[in-house]
Amino acid sequence: MAQKVDLPPFQALIDAHWRDVARLARAMAGPVDGDDVAQRAWEKAYAAYPALKSAKNLRSWLLTITARCATDVHRARKPQRPLEDAPPIAVDGPETTDFPDPDLWQAVNALPERQRFAITLKYVGDLDHHGVAAALETTPAASRRLVSDALATLRSKLGVDDD
Repeated sequence: MAQKVDLPPFQALIDAHWRDVARLARAMAGPVDGDDVAQRAWEKAYAAYPALKSAKNLRSWLLTITARCATDVHRARKPQRPLEDAPPIAVDGPETTDFPDPDLWQAVNALPERQRFAITLKYVGDLDHHGVAAALETTPAASRRLVSDALATLRSKLGVDDD
């Protein structure tokens, strides 16, 4: 017999994590599609919520759903638009008015898709490598490698020393 999981009300989940979901959605899908990605993520989370088998790390679960929704948007758009025409990764809003400079995000946007998503999940979503791996459906070792390669490319492009 399956054990009943004691989940908080879904509204409590929204209240606690809506900023994280919105921020990650905008960072991964851009300002045009970010709100739609966040909405899709909440819809998917709501549909799956009653069937959860664990209440452990609900934030990571939500951000994984958000990342997958953003990936779906990129995949749907891919045949229609070349990378250079894709919207830049950007996060704006009252809580992020001084988000990193445009040169950094332009360099991030030029990364290969999986590296771009991995680094965004790690540093915007604040997920550990297990969370990044779950979102990208890979292993924590592969997640570490994607982030490491992305950082090396960014350091090279931006002329940052490893000192």
